[in-house]
Amino acid sequence: MKTVNKNSIWLPGLLDNLFLENRMDALNNYETFSIPAINIIENLPNFVVELAAPGLQKENFTIEAEEDTLKIAAKKVEEKKEETSDSHFKKREFNYSSFERTFKLPENIKTEEIQASYENGVLRVTLPKMEEKKALKKMVEIS
Repeated sequence: MKTVNKNSIWLPGLLDNLFLENRMDALNNYETFSIPAINIIENLPNFVVELAAPGLQKENFTIEAEEDTLKIAAKKVEEKKEETSDSHFKKREFNYSSFERTFKLPENIKTEEIQASYENGVLRVTLPKMEEKKALKKMVEIS
């Protein structure tokens, strides 16, 4: 496979090859590290944040809304135990998986009315909007 450098200058080209755009795959395993994909939907009465997180339970999630920030986090700890017929050998594997996503909330969100549900591997957070103030137009009579 041939490497194509982005620049004809040797130093930036060398750095492009060393520092790839996504180095997280080299440092971590995809089974233990991932940030879930999200959808943000806006309709008239609210915003909806959908987060794909299969394999979790609703007890694994924490959702915090503070002033202008929404923080969605999840933590799951699995412990696998295997025993063989030989009583001298035991195997334990711990699997910790967690993530945290933070979003800046618009000013028109009713934080006290935020709701969340988890179904079929999708966490759905509904962020209701405040009603917009309607501009009143009034004719004032001069006396």
